[in-house]
Amino acid sequence: MAGGHSTYTPSSGIGRWVDKRLPLPRLVYDSFVAYPVPRNLNYAYTFGGILSIMLVLQILTGVVLAMHYAASTELAFASVEKIMRDVNSGWLLRYLHANGASFFFIAVYIHIFRGLYYGSYKAPRELLWILGCIIYLLMMATAFMGYVLPWGQMSFWGATVITGFFTAIPLVGEWIQQLLLGGFAVDNPTLNRFYSLHYLLPFMIAGVVVLHVWALHVTGQTNPTGIEVKSKTDTVAFTPYATIKDGFAMVVFLAVFAYFVFYIPNFLGHPDNYTVANSLKTPAHIVPEWYFLPFYAILRAVTFNIGPIDSKLGGVLAMFGAIAVLFVVPWLDTSKVRSAVYRPWYKLFFWLFVINAIFLGWLGSRPAEGWYIPAMQLSSLYYFGFFIVIMPLLGLIETPRRLPNSITEAVLAKTKGSATVTPHGAAAAPEKRA
Repeated sequence: MAGGHSTYTPSSGIGRWVDKRLPLPRLVYDSFVAYPVPRNLNYAYTFGGILSIMLVLQILTGVVLAMHYAASTELAFASVEKIMRDVNSGWLLRYLHANGASFFFIAVYIHIFRGLYYGSYKAPRELLWILGCIIYLLMMATAFMGYVLPWGQMSFWGATVITGFFTAIPLVGEWIQQLLLGGFAVDNPTLNRFYSLHYLLPFMIAGVVVLHVWALHVTGQTNPTGIEVKSKTDTVAFTPYATIKDGFAMVVFLAVFAYFVFYIPNFLGHPDNYTVANSLKTPAHIVPEWYFLPFYAILRAVTFNIGPIDSKLGGVLAMFGAIAVLFVVPWLDTSKVRSAVYRPWYKLFFWLFVINAIFLGWLGSRPAEGWYIPAMQLSSLYYFGFFIVIMPLLGLIETPRRLPNSITEAVLAKTKGSATVTPHGAAAAPEKRA
């Protein structure tokens, strides 16, 4: 699926001249026009294209905003207000950029959940998955630093609290914190550092995205059945079949995004961040942006010492461990069946995991007191248990449903509304479900 002879034919003399010297049109044609994709891709597979559009939008709006922003503790908040009031269409640029970050994370979380559901991380796509995790990690760093730039109350105190966690790391913790802050407290050097890195990291993300797409084209696209492509009848050309579906999904996604930008642009922001930063006045509850809340809940779930590891260091390790575990998912899942469509028990535990992740996000917005603490601990336990215990065990004890012989066979069976297809191609009676 990844290889094959190119069918590109230049239509003009200039095209032939360019193709012999720099075959960029051929590369585009082979990658985005004639590239074969499984014929059964659903709308869950459209979020890769949506993420590409959102990345371009974030970079373009960010570059223009950077032209008017002043990275100074005395001017930052005022410069943002100036952008909103005095710069032509500045309010639109800022709302596109701020809400774009949230919708970027919405798309990436759906993309990750889709990968976990359909087993997109299994061989030979381990490196493809790892590159995706690197993109996610860079996104989190970029978003955190960008959240500090408006220099509101939550920006200042969020930076103070989050960078303070590094001091829990033995030996090098304080050095890392001072390197990030540029001193001993959040101040002008911190803002300059975060501004520089926030501008740089999106271009690094774009570079890793190129590698991610390259790896995808080498190994080929997965599909809802989890079965590899076996013949040309299993695939269709990327254009027009996949592009039409991707285009429709993008229109729907961008329509919802536009609703937030034009009608409720501050809905996803925190009210305290519309007040200028004040180091002498601490907000009642310091919380990060919503897309960090599940990890913030895991951080606060560790309220006890674990041997020589105190609760602060334990929380930091748990928080980073919640991200690090994603990198080793290809080796934690021991099942030979890729897609959850044919794994009834895994499907159940997966949806419980999704509900638990959303619940963790809600808990992250609550104060660390009362029944919220044991709820955070139980939810964090299931988060890690899903990857470290459930995934390896299910691969050994679960009996998956029978797989079709090919993608085409699965598509025809679904189209006709027939029963599950046996490995030998014969139609079987519908399975009874409990």
